[in-house]
Amino acid sequence: MPTQALSGEGSTHSGSPVRAPLWWDTAGTAPSYTGEIPQTVDVLIAGAGFTGLWTAYYLLEHRPDLSVLILEAEHVGFGASGRNGGWVSSFWPVEPDRIAASHGRDATMDFIAAVRETIDEVGAVCGAEEIDAGFVKGGALSLVRSPAQQVRAREEVGHGQQWGLDTRWLDRDEARERLHGQDVLGATFNPHCARVHPRRLVNGLAAAVHRRGGMIRERTPVARLTRKVVVLGDGRRISAKHVLRATEAWTSHLPGQERDIAPVYSLMLATAPLTAEQWATIGLAEREVWGDHGHVVIYGQRTVDDRMAFGGRGAPYHFGSAIRPEFDQDQRVFDDLARVLRTILPQLEEVPITHTWGGPLGIARDWHPSVGYADGFGWAGGYVGDGVAATNLAGRTLADLVLDRRTALTRLPWVGHRSPRWEPEPLRWLGVNAGLRLAHLADAEEARTGSPAKLGSVVDRLTGGH
Repeated sequence: MPTQALSGEGSTHSGSPVRAPLWWDTAGTAPSYTGEIPQTVDVLIAGAGFTGLWTAYYLLEHRPDLSVLILEAEHVGFGASGRNGGWVSSFWPVEPDRIAASHGRDATMDFIAAVRETIDEVGAVCGAEEIDAGFVKGGALSLVRSPAQQVRAREEVGHGQQWGLDTRWLDRDEARERLHGQDVLGATFNPHCARVHPRRLVNGLAAAVHRRGGMIRERTPVARLTRKVVVLGDGRRISAKHVLRATEAWTSHLPGQERDIAPVYSLMLATAPLTAEQWATIGLAEREVWGDHGHVVIYGQRTVDDRMAFGGRGAPYHFGSAIRPEFDQDQRVFDDLARVLRTILPQLEEVPITHTWGGPLGIARDWHPSVGYADGFGWAGGYVGDGVAATNLAGRTLADLVLDRRTALTRLPWVGHRSPRWEPEPLRWLGVNAGLRLAHLADAEEARTGSPAKLGSVVDRLTGGH
């Protein structure tokens, strides 16, 4: 049964930034899920993030009689689901050409449509379940801040037209109409993206699963996942007809799956709330999420309480796929994020930073998300940071697979995809961190030459882009 626990909402933020996610501090009251753990269930899901909760939600929608148990080592939304940038996005880490090379154009178009429809599905569930997650479908804006970025951005628009991705070019004035950034030459805009408060979404989804009869048990780590049997950290064993892995970055800590997923850190910061007058000088009136066309990923949003939340890659991969609380903080990265943010938006120069945080996201060796199920064991993950929407699609698909429902979702080309395993250490450490370093070098090369970086193609190959 859930018990009520107070969040940090209302805490003061004077002085040093709070070293915890803004989303946790502004999510309101959150229940703690406790209770007896049955020895036998129909479906056992490891992980109470978006993947596990969406899967349980749709399983119980189709089959309310199922006994569904979700085990979580920490608390609901502890991982990337409660830390991310809040983009419910149709962007995908695998290029359509790669998907089509293996599955054909028709299957690729079906997949693009399914991802796009997922954005509206998340919004519909927020409405139906009365989840106050601040869902606003304002689209995604990617700024162009150099001639080299402009070349690559226009190529992206042209290529996207071949696949009906609906990404369009904005000239300088159109781009600055949406976001009044410094040295902006233009932008690309895609309408198929929404903004959310991710912790409110994950909390609301957990509450909806609980109302439908799903059992959620926090502070219950899993030591081993096998078909039909799950072993808990304290040695207890639970039998299940269906065992589903929804552990994303933490998959790397499960026996026998250490090289399936690499946990790579992304860090974020948030400003103090801004006034209406300040926002009038910045933009994002439609609550567009935003980034740019640099090789090093950055991402931002105007939050439900009118802050600027801003994040990016750049933190190192840690040897042996290590995940530790201290890795959530890296002052060098936060300083760089603040510098980039204030370079693009000098209007924020004197606005204090109130929160800094981070966490690992999951990356498969070929940068290819996947979902699958066979012989009583299922999985989904490897979202490469695009998981807020992809997890919903994964949850609907896993539910269909578990229930042996042959649907359009179960025929999508990511179903059953098997990525190669990551290299053993130290090759994994060298390779992942080399990719991160090359992204920085590619941006530096473009700043120096004004032309698309030759290193960019190397980055693409390392990240599975081509």
